[in-house]
Amino acid sequence: MSEGLGKELFPKVSVPEVLKTWSEAKVSQIPLGGLMSRNPSVYKWKAPFRSWMLRETVFWRLHDLLTQSYALHTSGHGLGARILLRSGYETLAVLIYLNHMIRRVLDDKLDFHEFSEKTCILLLGSRNGSTAHNSLNITTILEKCDRRYPGLASIYANLSESAHPNFEGLCFCYSKSDKENVETRFSNRWMQLFGDTHLSLMELCMLTFHHEYDDVWSRLMEQLEVWITDNNEIREAAET
Repeated sequence: MSEGLGKELFPKVSVPEVLKTWSEAKVSQIPLGGLMSRNPSVYKWKAPFRSWMLRETVFWRLHDLLTQSYALHTSGHGLGARILLRSGYETLAVLIYLNHMIRRVLDDKLDFHEFSEKTCILLLGSRNGSTAHNSLNITTILEKCDRRYPGLASIYANLSESAHPNFEGLCFCYSKSDKENVETRFSNRWMQLFGDTHLSLMELCMLTFHHEYDDVWSRLMEQLEVWITDNNEIREAAET
């Protein structure tokens, strides 16, 4: 993963300090009236508001996941820590994908109404039929994100091996062969095998999120607001 990684998240601070800073920085509400005052011709459309919703709900979920992942890691529960970090990377991918779609709208590569529908699916999609929208496949989203941050999909795939009862999730992390004595010994090896790299993966997730949340999304949203305001066809059409 390359873009944005040269920027420091917060100078010389630890993971718990970042989590504390995030806890204090999370948005507690999005007043629709405030957005309408900001630009009524833009926020009569649902897609820009959904983009704000997605940005902030990603922040809330990612903070929750990483807080719990860190707590499990410091308590020596390596498996749970990695599973939650995997979910953290999934959540990060949603924001990266949202920003990717906004770019495509600005470049006239994605129809605005199709973009609006996809923001609806990202917010309201489900796999259990609890909503009227089928959620997007996270693998598809991650493939798009990997083009921007090469290596992200590989990190996710490695974390997924821990989440599933495959070779790593069973034999590798709970047993070890003793060839000299011709026997297999069982133990919980998660922290031994992955404990040293966990915090660096958390930091990478945090740094990438910070870049996409603060820098990329903010710039793109300003550009999208201008694009909608200046686009006569969009401005005058009735949203379907």
